[in-house]
Amino acid sequence: MTEGNPLKLILKFALPLLLGNIFQQTYNVVDAAIVGQTLGDKALAGVGASSSVQFFILGFCIGLCAGFAVPVAQRFGAGDMGSLRRYVFHSLLLVVFFSVLLTLVCALGCHSILRLLRTPGDIYDNAYIYLFVIFCGIPFTLLYNTAAGFLRSVGDSRTPFIFLAISTVANIGLDIYCITILKLGVFGAAIATVASQASSGVLCLIYIIIKMRFIIPKKEDLVVKGSYFTTLLGMGLPMGMQYSITAVGSMVMQSANNSLGSIYVSGFTAGMKIKQFAMCPFDAIATAVATFCSQNYGAGNISRIRKGVRIGLIITVSYGILAGALMFFFGRTASLLFVSSDSTAVLDASARYLGALGLFFWSLGILSICRMVVQSLGFSLITIFSGFSEMVARILMSIFAVPVFGYAAICFTDQSAWLSGCVYIVPVYLFCINKIERMLRSEAEHS
Repeated sequence: MTEGNPLKLILKFALPLLLGNIFQQTYNVVDAAIVGQTLGDKALAGVGASSSVQFFILGFCIGLCAGFAVPVAQRFGAGDMGSLRRYVFHSLLLVVFFSVLLTLVCALGCHSILRLLRTPGDIYDNAYIYLFVIFCGIPFTLLYNTAAGFLRSVGDSRTPFIFLAISTVANIGLDIYCITILKLGVFGAAIATVASQASSGVLCLIYIIIKMRFIIPKKEDLVVKGSYFTTLLGMGLPMGMQYSITAVGSMVMQSANNSLGSIYVSGFTAGMKIKQFAMCPFDAIATAVATFCSQNYGAGNISRIRKGVRIGLIITVSYGILAGALMFFFGRTASLLFVSSDSTAVLDASARYLGALGLFFWSLGILSICRMVVQSLGFSLITIFSGFSEMVARILMSIFAVPVFGYAAICFTDQSAWLSGCVYIVPVYLFCINKIERMLRSEAEHS
């Protein structure tokens, strides 16, 4: 990505990512649709009652793996294959460690988490079953995102998408089989999701072993060095914490919404599934732009970094305006995918949430691009404060606005977080890009 038309390169790289994100969200959408239409509103609420804490943990895993891929992309852009392989080796050691740690802590803490979220009693059992199984699948989440991250770092976003598409088809089949034939309820939905995630991770790993052997560490690379751990954790932990800090606010928000009753939990769950689906282009374009910037940073080409960011912002803001309008006008219709037409109160709640989101959906495009680029340039630590500002906004809305305005406040909580995140991250991006430009200019003058 260091040569050629930036727009074409970004779009070519982003398309498989977009399709992959859509397929990945299809995991959750299929679960929710089959559960809601087959098992009813209570089961749907059980699946969605812990969505914020799932994002807290699984988002940390995704961010961690994305951070581990940044040095790999930079070394690939610089043509340093020896360092690339050593970073891959140390990344794998860290992934094994976090797999064991997170799975044990999260699986054992499910009851405490659900009580903290004030999960209603009539949906508690379903919520616990679903959350426990999803947490047991954490190693597979880390496996897929690590392997896919390595492939994307070297410019291959197509292969992870193909394997994700295969696993999504498997997930649909397993959902139908486990829920409608085996009658396993929400347990079956969770098992289907975990099994599908595992298959996509294993397929990526096999592909790397067969087709991408230059990524695989050689014997001389299998030497543990603290400096590599320091660099990887310096990238991965802030990016993982970025997701988790943001999710803390979402957990407080979900706790406030759970206290309003199962109707609003169901409506919020349906609306949130649609929101997550609509967010896929933001993630795809931001990841593509971040990879573009990482490789060009390694090549020392600051002008291409600026051009890539401008292109990303134009695409995401334009999409945000269009998608926001669709959610505003057709949110209720889309919610019928998850909710029976007879459940008018639930449909009303989902439509209200989506309509409010649509008004400010464009701001998420600015936030996604600027934050991912800052992380890709090696300043992942300071992006934590972007997540912190989002967390504070959600907490303040949940504590002070929800008791007064009820569900109406829930409908505008995400937007307050996005806008506060933009206020912080845009100046930070400008500071970082100018700092890098001065550094590269100084190096050129002294070389």
